[in-house]
Amino acid sequence: MIDLVMTLDGHSGRHLYEQIYDYIRAEIRKGNLLCGERLPSTRFLAEYLQVSRSTVDLAYEQLLSEGYIEARPCKGFFVCKMEELYDLKAAMESRPPCTEEAPEQFLYDFSPNVVELGSFPFGTWKKITREILIGDRKELFALGHPQGDMELRTSICHYLHTSRGVNCMPEQIVVGAGNDYLLLLLEKILGRHRSVALENPTYKRAYQIFRSCAYQVRTIPMDDSGMRADALYDSGADLAYVMPSHQFPTGIVMPIGRRLELLRWASSGEGRYLIEDDYDSEFRYRGKPIPSLQASDQADRVIYIGTFSKAIAPAIRISYMVLPRRLLARYRERCCFFSSTVSRIDQSILNVFLRDGAFERHLNKMRKIYKSRHDTLLSACRRYLKHVTISGENAGLHLILHYQGDKTEKELLDQAAEKGIRLYGMSDTYIGRLPENWQPALILGYAGLHEEKLEAGVRLLSDCI
Repeated sequence: MIDLVMTLDGHSGRHLYEQIYDYIRAEIRKGNLLCGERLPSTRFLAEYLQVSRSTVDLAYEQLLSEGYIEARPCKGFFVCKMEELYDLKAAMESRPPCTEEAPEQFLYDFSPNVVELGSFPFGTWKKITREILIGDRKELFALGHPQGDMELRTSICHYLHTSRGVNCMPEQIVVGAGNDYLLLLLEKILGRHRSVALENPTYKRAYQIFRSCAYQVRTIPMDDSGMRADALYDSGADLAYVMPSHQFPTGIVMPIGRRLELLRWASSGEGRYLIEDDYDSEFRYRGKPIPSLQASDQADRVIYIGTFSKAIAPAIRISYMVLPRRLLARYRERCCFFSSTVSRIDQSILNVFLRDGAFERHLNKMRKIYKSRHDTLLSACRRYLKHVTISGENAGLHLILHYQGDKTEKELLDQAAEKGIRLYGMSDTYIGRLPENWQPALILGYAGLHEEKLEAGVRLLSDCI
């Protein structure tokens, strides 16, 4: 048996049994107490340290539970075999210093990917959350339906029909944690090695996801009405990913004539589908809301995808996909074993938020806020910026500045960055080569900046453009 020489501090604020545990544990990890060595009995150690036996018992019990020591009947306590114990603190101290640079800070960031979070209805969200959790709804902690809870799908179904004209039933809706997941799930439904057509320029994230699914990607040029139908026919694709309500990044709203051309393409070939990403369609500042492409689909060929990330908050991470009826059997055959990726508690909160009208009130509030920022940015650009034309306005959360001066896009971005302004070049949204006679264009998002910052940022930007 070995002696344990330790000093206990009754005024340290830490329990005495914890101090005994820490000392023995540290001695074992350092190799000072070797495998097979016998520890003092609890009675002997208690007498030696002048503490109660129960204090030593607690320390030994913790060491036993973590596998540092073992109890042998009628023999006592012995040190267990310890191989290559991992010391997290030592490992962290031995790591080389982090060389990753902190993200550059800008006075004015015209990101098209942010939303106004200061107006989030925290009080309403907390109240709904509290009511749901106080209700002791045990079922919310069990595994739910793979497509999402029926209550939420029913509320989404009602919302889509009244606001976007989408014709569907709750059994056609699949709820998922973000559009990325839904696109990956769609690959499981439709099968691999498909050929998908994308507008060019486009939402690069969707392009990257389709590439990761081993899809053949065909880029389709656009005109003032959106994806060109003649080029789509010539592409040989059997899927087409489109954003007809407000295309990113161009902001084009596809007219009904072009929509019907795309629907005819989809219905004219076996296995053809249109994937409609209803990107930030909630925000339109002039004219009547435009129904979804799915609302005009008579052949059951449109796969509709939407999200609450722009309308509520990105961290909500709740998106939805409306499958054509003809794909339901294939979904159940190939994907019904995938569990829902959204917490049932979050689903329940969002359901009440939708069902009781809180979402509609929040959306109306945000439309007013974003319209004010849209109008401020548009007015400031027209007042301060020369050599530019503007497109993509009157909807969504960004607009496009088309530069007609003698600077390159990179020069514009760099000069703006020197003044503390972060801009986003439209060339990054193109797949492959840029069009002939390309002129630099900038994407200016306004959702994350207040009116005074939008005004000041554009005024400062005038020194570069």
